[in-house]
Amino acid sequence: MTDPFSVKTGAYRVNNLVVLFLLFISLIGIGYFIASKGMIAVAALLVFPFAVFFLVKSFENPVVSFFAVYVANFIALGLSRYVLNAPFGLLVDGFLVLTFIAVFFKYFYEKFDWSKLNNEIVYVSLIWFGYTIFEFFNPISASRTAWIYYMRGVSLYMLMTVILVFILFDSYKYFKWFIYLWAFFEVAGAIKGMIQLYVGLDPWEAYWLEVVGRSTHVLFGELRVFSFFSDAGQFGASQAHMGMVASIIALTTRSSRERIAFLVVAFFCFYGMFISGTRGIWGVLGGASLFFLLVNRNFKLFLIGAFVFISVLVFFRYTYLGQRYYFIRRMRTAFDPKNESLIARLQNRAKLRPYLAVRPFGGGIGNAGAKAQRFTPNTYLANIATDSWYVEIWAEQGVVGLTLHLALMGFILLKGSYIVIHRIRDPGLKGKMMALLSGIFGIMASSYGNGVFGQMPTGLVMYTCMAFIFMGPKLDEEISRK
Repeated sequence: MTDPFSVKTGAYRVNNLVVLFLLFISLIGIGYFIASKGMIAVAALLVFPFAVFFLVKSFENPVVSFFAVYVANFIALGLSRYVLNAPFGLLVDGFLVLTFIAVFFKYFYEKFDWSKLNNEIVYVSLIWFGYTIFEFFNPISASRTAWIYYMRGVSLYMLMTVILVFILFDSYKYFKWFIYLWAFFEVAGAIKGMIQLYVGLDPWEAYWLEVVGRSTHVLFGELRVFSFFSDAGQFGASQAHMGMVASIIALTTRSSRERIAFLVVAFFCFYGMFISGTRGIWGVLGGASLFFLLVNRNFKLFLIGAFVFISVLVFFRYTYLGQRYYFIRRMRTAFDPKNESLIARLQNRAKLRPYLAVRPFGGGIGNAGAKAQRFTPNTYLANIATDSWYVEIWAEQGVVGLTLHLALMGFILLKGSYIVIHRIRDPGLKGKMMALLSGIFGIMASSYGNGVFGQMPTGLVMYTCMAFIFMGPKLDEEISRK
């Protein structure tokens, strides 16, 4: 029988002067770190083991860090309200870079199938990225630092996302996971928005509203709900985007369980969209609906859709029904041609026209609109609001950049439509791809009046949807083999 007192346990390992000394020094260092940094140090120490675990898992399977990109994409800007001056917006960049590094090491000793990237959407992303690189040398640009900071959202995220989707998400399983993750965050956003409206703002949100957002988020004494998004405009557009995608999936799927699930998602998202008080939702709703009716090629459904569209237009433009409700009054202003916001936008575009007439490559990325106040506050473009995504492209990259951008987006829509109509046979996949493509057009239409296209979380979602649409024939083949 073994003597229990002679067994050396794990604790025996510290029975060494060197180990005890190092442990003592470490405890002193940790104590000093906590004393000097406060709760930030405590949080860092608590997060550290999880961060190490996450890094290990990411290098084992880069899909882990790529999914973290999407999580950060939805929550990063909301987190910045709780920890002031923390660069949470760079989380997306960090996870994207980490994913590329993990992919590099994964395929360091393995042969990589480069044919995965032989796809039109990859070439489109490269062309657009190449033009934005050219813009770095724009002699009109007042700040190269602004280019470095804002080029990410204009083209770099698109290129990195598309490449990683083709490398890591090249199966139907990941396609479904992406849609489910997207739907989860949109429903969570809607619920958070309802809490803000009916329960109230938490102290950090109230502080942000008082210091930053009151002028745009409290109109006539009514709150424009922003949830955990950057602002109410982005929240409303994102909710409308998923609301339309979920509705189309529910309309086209043959699975009763899937239909019920996406109808629930659509309900939450449309409610969140409504309480955001964002008029830009009409571009998403109208654009997505019209595109779906065209791509679906169902004449009966097209007539029904046209009737609904005309009914909505008549209700908001030519009646005063429901006028006592703030949210209906707010939405009705989007149909008023004399609306002050619309007039101001048209005036701003009129100011830009003569300036850009002799500057075909624009004033430089990051040098126009409110965001330019950070780097070039005293320039002409920095003091003219761009409002629209396309006006921003026009102001910063000129008529050449805008023409190229519209041509590339047009190619994506036309080629995507051809893929959905002629290359995909599975009805369930076809319906989901119709939903994604219609949602893309809806965001493109909404971006005429608002800059939602290149903002978080919409931009990354859009680029992922584009990649999956162009991957559609491969996914269809995978389904047919099952």
